[in-house]
Amino acid sequence: MNETIVCVVGNVATQPVYRESAAGPSARFRLAVTARYWDREKSAWTDGHTNFFTVWANRQLAVNVAACVEVGQPVVVQGRLKVRTETREGQQPWASADIDAVAIGHDLGRGTALFQRAARADAPAAVARPEPNWETPSRTDTEGDPADQQAPEPAPVT
Repeated sequence: MNETIVCVVGNVATQPVYRESAAGPSARFRLAVTARYWDREKSAWTDGHTNFFTVWANRQLAVNVAACVEVGQPVVVQGRLKVRTETREGQQPWASADIDAVAIGHDLGRGTALFQRAARADAPAAVARPEPNWETPSRTDTEGDPADQQAPEPAPVT
């Protein structure tokens, strides 16, 4: 398929809105992405134009977004870019840019996060398996083992 996949880094501009529907859970929020550049005349970083995207998340990603994404947090969003143009009565045409998110995460370059794996309701409880013993047995542990004993020397041929 010819889809435009993007990866954008920005700040969450609106509180995520979570909805349950027949198709499954969904969440959306606005993402502000501001370009920064080095201004040689001022010898300082300067903010450029800010682009706003509506980020859409579905299924488990929507549940996780609603649980841990808040306004002002720096996030990284990867997904499919969808640009729409509309004309309404009496208004000039306008365009909006949406991202159908595949992955969303906090930008660890600007802060810390604590990851917790989401519990799946339909998954059976994991059976605890004992940790294998990776230690090499010491010589005293194997002295009684017949496999470690030396084989007798062959009898000389006459």
